[in-house]
This record gives sequence, C-alpha cells and structure tokens, in this order.
Amino acid sequence: MNDDNARKERAALASIFASAALTVAKLVAGLLSGSLGLLSEAGHGLLDTGATTITYFAVKESSKPADEEHHFGHGKIEAVAALGETGLLLVLSVVVVTIAIYKLNHGGDVVVPSKLAFAVLAVSIGVDFVRWRSLAKIARETRSDALAADALHFSSDLVSSSLVIVGLIANASGFTQGDALAAIGVAIFIAVAGYRLGRRTIDTLVDAAPVGLSAQIKDLIQTVPGVVDIESIKLRLAGSEFLGDIGIAVPRTMPLDRVAIIKSKIESAILEKFPDGRLTVTANPRVLDSETILERILLTSALQRLPVHHITVQKVGEKISISMDVEVDRRMSLMVAHERATRLEAALRLEFGGEVEVETHIEPLEVSELDGQDVDNATLEQITAVLHFGAVSAGVIKEVHSVRARGTATGLVVNYHCRAPRDLTVEAVHIAVDLVDRIARDKMPLIARIVGHAEPEKQIGR
Repeated sequence: MNDDNARKERAALASIFASAALTVAKLVAGLLSGSLGLLSEAGHGLLDTGATTITYFAVKESSKPADEEHHFGHGKIEAVAALGETGLLLVLSVVVVTIAIYKLNHGGDVVVPSKLAFAVLAVSIGVDFVRWRSLAKIARETRSDALAADALHFSSDLVSSSLVIVGLIANASGFTQGDALAAIGVAIFIAVAGYRLGRRTIDTLVDAAPVGLSAQIKDLIQTVPGVVDIESIKLRLAGSEFLGDIGIAVPRTMPLDRVAIIKSKIESAILEKFPDGRLTVTANPRVLDSETILERILLTSALQRLPVHHITVQKVGEKISISMDVEVDRRMSLMVAHERATRLEAALRLEFGGEVEVETHIEPLEVSELDGQDVDNATLEQITAVLHFGAVSAGVIKEVHSVRARGTATGLVVNYHCRAPRDLTVEAVHIAVDLVDRIARDKMPLIARIVGHAEPEKQIGR
C-alpha cells in the first residue's frame, strides 16, 4: 500500500469514530431538549456515520491494482460511493424539511435548551471544523472523491450546528418557530452539499475531463521538438489518478526510434508536473509539404523492406521519371525478385500518382555471413601499397590508413580509411575512392570486396 492510500484509509477511519461519537451526543441532547433542529442533526450524523463507513471501504477497495475484470483499476469505486452518499444527503434533507413544515403549520413546539445541548453543539462545531479541514486537504492532495464527499459532510455539519444554536436561542427567547426554521436551514445546507457532491461524482462517472488540465497538457506537449500537431487529448478521472489518451502527428519520414524518444519525452514532461497520471501516447505519421522526392522514394522502399540505391529522378515535362537499383537476396529466383520489384513500383506509382514512370534494376545482395581470417603481414603490406598507389593516381585521396584484410571463401574482403579535402563534394570523393578501389582490384584479383571510408582532412593546428 502506498503512502497516499494509507493516508486516505486512516482519514476515513478517523471520520467513522468522529461521526459516531457526535451522533450519539446529538441524539441524547436532542431527546432531552426536544429540539427538532438538534434531532435532525442527529439524523444527519447517523447518515454521516454510515456514509463515512462506506467511504472507508470504498477507499480501501479503490487502492487495488488493475485486474482481468477492471483493466483501468478500481478508482471509480470512490465515485460510486460518493454518489450513494449524495442520495443519502438528499433523502435526509427532504425528511427534515417535511417535518419542519408540518411543525410550522401546526405551531412550533416549546424547546427547552439545556447546557448539554449547547455544549454538544459547540464540541460538534469544533470537531466538524477540524475534520473538514483535514479531509479537504487529504482529498485535494490524493484526488479522492470519497474523502471529498466526507469533507462536504463535515462542512455542512458545521453550518448546520451553527443554525441549530441560532434556532435554540430564538426558541428560548419566545420565538417558538425558530427551531423549525433552523431545521429547514439545516436541510437547505444538506441539499446544497448533496448537489455539489453529486455534480462532481457524476462528472467522474461520465468521464468528464478535469477542468483546465487539457490546456496545460497541450502546452507541455508543444515544448517537445518533433511534434507536428496535437490531434487529440482525451482525459478522464479514475479515483486519485487521471487517465490520458494523447494522439500526436509526426513526420512520416521520421525513424521509429526517434518517434519512441518523442513519445517518451511527452510522457516525462506531463508526469513530472502531474505525477498521478497514466498516459497512452499514440504517434500518427503525417505527410509534410517539405518532403523531398528522394525522401518519399526512400520511405516507400523502406515500407516495402527493399534496399535501393543509385536513385535517379528526372522531370520530363509534367511527368516524373524514377529509376533505381533494387537489392534482393542473391539466392532469390528471378520470378520472386521481379514480383517484389513490381510491388515497389506499384507503391511508388500510388505515392506519386499514376502518371509517374518507374524503372527498377534488380541487383543481388549478399545476405549470408562469411567466416573471415586476418591475412598475413606480407599480404597486408602488399594491399596497403596498392591502395597508396591508387590514392596517388586518384589525385585527391590522402593518408590511407586503418587497412584491414580478411580472407573468406569468396575472396579477400578489404576495408580501409582515407582522407580527402574538406570542401570537396560527396560525388567527387566517391569517384576518387571508386578509382582507388578499381586499381586495387585490377592489381590484386583476389580482392572480392573492398570498402573505402573517406574522412575530411584534419585542419592545421587541430
């Protein structure tokens, strides 16, 4: 049991004993004085005792975790209990008003107020004040509907007891209808308390959103970079927690891991300010006007799970022509590979419109793992020398380093790093590195695969 639940249970249990003790005292004092106002207060207290007992069990039950039958937990049990207490309050107010009106129509009774009656009411006002403040504070901090209902009970008791004192004094002064009028005042306050409580609990039961919370959560979401739009914010209370379903829009070209980070940041930002929330954040892809043709092609091919390269886009009048290399498993049959390429072409036509021209070239992709073994030093030195020769021939490639070569069943696999001018275009560097690779393969036919990684030249002084 967490600290909030323990506080709620202790507060509810204390309310039971307080209500029971005050009810007995008011009943005794009412019978001895004959005060309808005091007796109505005793009746009110009896209902309060029953209500606080219901509150205790509701608070205890609502702290149970979610299960197979209650996927969102048991928090709304508190609202159900509070709604039941509302019914009790309204029934009591009707009974008290009925009796009071009857007495007004048939002449008020003579009430003999005693010191005991005033003492009981004074103690009641003090206890009601303390319990009201304490319960209201705990209810506010733990978002407990049931404790909020108890707080309303005690606040109405406080006012009711004050009115009964006024009625007793008026009756003792010769105004015999004062007690009955005070009882009506008690009934009015009971009805008002019931209305306030009922309105709040019904809002909870019909999933009304907490006032102002949506706007605050919207402001928090807007601080998270990468969110294109907030599509929906749906909030509802469940006991001391609020449940939230949040829908956002993100660029459809955004990688899934980045989307996951954005969702996590949204949850953290909201829960940092509102720790009692349980959130579900849904990210929906959205087409942005800023998407380039290349981004749209890469996204479409990724959705088809087909690697592509050498993408060429031409604009022929009003028509777009797209050509690319599509990589498939080298062991795949031509029929299957052609079907996959055709599906990609169809997806691109759907993306760009039926008038687009799409051509694909199918290339074999090595998908199997190769067992490799480092070559001997003499072979590595020979490969390094060939690479240096190729770099000189390319003209712009410098500092060949980190050369590694492994022997495999298909031949040598060579990896190396080199440097090129910082302001040279990627295309120019690629042409130069490709020249180095061709020279190396020409001079050493055993090389089956060579990968050159180009880095920018170091700046002087760094």
